[in-house]
Amino acid sequence: MSSNTHRYRITVTPIETDGQQCTGRCTLEFDQRTTYSWMKQFEQAQRQRRLPSNDDASLVVATGLLHSLSAASGRHGNALENLQPELDQLLLKLEKLQQPG
Repeated sequence: MSSNTHRYRITVTPIETDGQQCTGRCTLEFDQRTTYSWMKQFEQAQRQRRLPSNDDASLVVATGLLHSLSAASGRHGNALENLQPELDQLLLKLEKLQQPG
């Protein structure tokens, strides 16, 4: 792993509407490696103040995950291989949204 690789742990936990603790399988958790610093991207997005904080965080994480999927789909034989052109177009649009004003 190079020194400019970042590793993130993503945790998704539902919030129950009745305030009760979730029972059963309540958390989806996985690790993701990337060359992008999601923290720096989030800080830049916050400085631009285009979206609410939760939306900025969602956009940064979603874009990072899509970058990882795009890299994986570019490998021959990957199940996502046929989606590569659409992923590339979507990532370009998302990156334009995140660029300064």
